[in-house]
Amino acid sequence: MVSPVPFAQLCNLVAHPVGTGAVIADVAAFTFVTRGKDYAVLNRPEIQTRLHLPADQSFSRPESTLARQLYDCPDVAVGPTEARCRVVGATHPKGATKHRIGLLRKGVVYELFVTNLPREAFTAADVLALYLHRGAFELTLADEDQELDPDRWCSYSASGQETWNIVAQWVWNLRLELGHHLKPGPVRTTEFAPALSAPQTGSVPAQGYDPPVVGGAWKAGCYSGGDFALHPDGTVCCPAGKKLFLQERRQERDGSLRMVYQARIADCRACEQRPQCQWHSHQAQHPRRGSVLLHPRTGGSAPLLWRDWPRREQRRACIQVVRHQQVLVEEVAFPPPLPPVLSVALTRSQRAHSRLSWRERLARNARTDQAGQFKLKLFGIPETFAIWLGLAVA
Repeated sequence: MVSPVPFAQLCNLVAHPVGTGAVIADVAAFTFVTRGKDYAVLNRPEIQTRLHLPADQSFSRPESTLARQLYDCPDVAVGPTEARCRVVGATHPKGATKHRIGLLRKGVVYELFVTNLPREAFTAADVLALYLHRGAFELTLADEDQELDPDRWCSYSASGQETWNIVAQWVWNLRLELGHHLKPGPVRTTEFAPALSAPQTGSVPAQGYDPPVVGGAWKAGCYSGGDFALHPDGTVCCPAGKKLFLQERRQERDGSLRMVYQARIADCRACEQRPQCQWHSHQAQHPRRGSVLLHPRTGGSAPLLWRDWPRREQRRACIQVVRHQQVLVEEVAFPPPLPPVLSVALTRSQRAHSRLSWRERLARNARTDQAGQFKLKLFGIPETFAIWLGLAVA
């Protein structure tokens, strides 16, 4: 974790339920947390290798009995554009009821969450809690739908409907801005995630592990731990192509987790590369053993803070002002009429409105100086509110 983070000021959060490569490319300039729907990512070797290692964290919520095991993959190519993102895999056993979200494989449900939040500040549990915490905004979003109805079908063209959605969102943001100036309130601070303490001796760290580290060379000209590669199926492959299987998980005193792998004795006895691999035991009475060490990932001692304003209260204050105000519209006397304009012959291109350029259309529809003028008076607006809007105060 990092020092106290004003999260609302740290990033413009985008929570989207799709998580495909196209969506990620669109929101690449923002800080985002999204649910992944492209489950083909699970077949990538780096994901499979990570899933066979111990989980970083276990995540559950007080109102639910569902416990998820979280696997943090920091750099994964997602989508057709190969966007490099951080993928958090969540697994839980299949329940009695049919699962609505996720992919079922061999009795285990897999979920994917994609983000670009840094691992130093946000653990895998923080990412999942942040996505699930979006439910706190659902009531506000419901108010927006009831008051503005941005999903109303009001155009027969896609561009017209998109324009309506943009206008509706702009009006909603304007109400929030006006309400903030009408009834300013202090910034609320919420401890979104507590501070992480240093891992205790012999305990599994709450923030997970760093990438696995293999042992170095024992002797010049002999195979070292770096020559043994982790495979997606959870085994280790030796230079001769034989597999070493997990035999033991041992917790070290410093909080690290040592995973011990061992080969079959028959494979070692018949191997031509045994002198380079088991140089200390020429009789090959024991199979080759190797270990992978997972060091605990250190975190900061400061909590993660969420700062925002009570937007609903401010927005409702703005709506009350709008509902109780009075508007007086006065029509200014029209200037004397101008002499009639002689008719001018038009070409067929000029008659076809669809062939006019945007500049020609704006010039044709512009309001002239000879047109009538209107004067509006607003009553019931607070003076500070009117000054901020730039209105003349009577």
